Amino acid sequence: MRKDSIVVLVLLLGLLTSIGTAAPKPIRIGLQGPITGAWAYEGEMAVNSVQIVADQINGAGGVLGRPIEIVIGDDQGSPRQGALVAQRMVSDGVVAVISSYGSSVTEPSAAIYEESELLNIAYGATAERLTERGLKFFFRTCFRDDRQGQFFASLVDDVLKVKRVAIIHDNTTFAKGLAEAAKRFLEKSPTAELVFYDAITPGEKDFSPILTRMRTTAPEVMYFTGYYPEAGLILFQARNLGIDALFVGGNAAINDEFVNIAGLDVAQGSIVTQEPLPTDLPYPEAKDFLAEYIKRHGEAPSTPWPVYAADALKVIAAAIEATGSTDSRVLADYLREGLKDLPGITGPISFDASGDRAGAIYRAYVIDDQGQLVPY
Repeated sequence: MRKDSIVVLVLLLGLLTSIGTAAPKPIRIGLQGPITGAWAYEGEMAVNSVQIVADQINGAGGVLGRPIEIVIGDDQGSPRQGALVAQRMVSDGVVAVISSYGSSVTEPSAAIYEESELLNIAYGATAERLTERGLKFFFRTCFRDDRQGQFFASLVDDVLKVKRVAIIHDNTTFAKGLAEAAKRFLEKSPTAELVFYDAITPGEKDFSPILTRMRTTAPEVMYFTGYYPEAGLILFQARNLGIDALFVGGNAAINDEFVNIAGLDVAQGSIVTQEPLPTDLPYPEAKDFLAEYIKRHGEAPSTPWPVYAADALKVIAAAIEATGSTDSRVLADYLREGLKDLPGITGPISFDASGDRAGAIYRAYVIDDQGQLVPY
């Protein structure tokens, strides 16, 4: 055999060997969230949480023998930027997206994913109308606002036993939806009266005009359904105006940053209505997850949302494994018809025909003298 022929043969054998031992192509799954901007604290915890689950899946052999790769898209907590991220996720060829924190951001993103027939699972978008439009590819691992609004009304009647209630929202899809749900159920209350109902503009710093008007109605409770950057300022300014009404926040209003903004002395005693904190979840999956999170980051997540993001990845991985497919049409059909009580970090996960998660669990927490949320 000629020398040059031997060289070619050796090269061909080497190429065939490398092909045979090449690493399997990863399954790329998007994570859309507020990595920067006013809600960056939530985005950071979501990234941390999803990466833990991705590492656990990959450590166990991946999905269909392929590793999971997380593709991060920063929507900055902005609806416009959310739409741009969604377009980028579609063009990047991810097989599904965990998207996003904030209903107003999720809404335009979900429309783009729907048009592109790309499975997307929200982890912090609770507005009722998101699943009332007949979307085929939209799901969520969190719960709807109407269930939280009903919980707040029950808290007012059965636990707080107060009569005069004020509600403030910020006109975002989520906050307005939760405020309307709470208002709807309060109007059925045999004892409570809604004495004030109005909205702020997100990003504002001076809330004294609306708080001064609210003060004239002498509320015993003020329920703010918006987000924590404004919540901390509203409470601080309310106390400076002599308003001593109990502050209750919706499930986006209170976290560690809220305490930092309002100050511990002011924040102490505030209540939040929300899904159970990660540290209060009784499931073995939750205990394993929290142990790993604390090992990596020194503390547990201070809100439920990042854990719902982690569960969204578990759902996507389970659907791909069960169906042997990464086709969003196949996966969406499976989530509605085949997935039953998947053991999640936040408990068993199933979806109804609308894409909403079955069931709902809410709790009230209060900020203690250490700035920690403890069961009320």
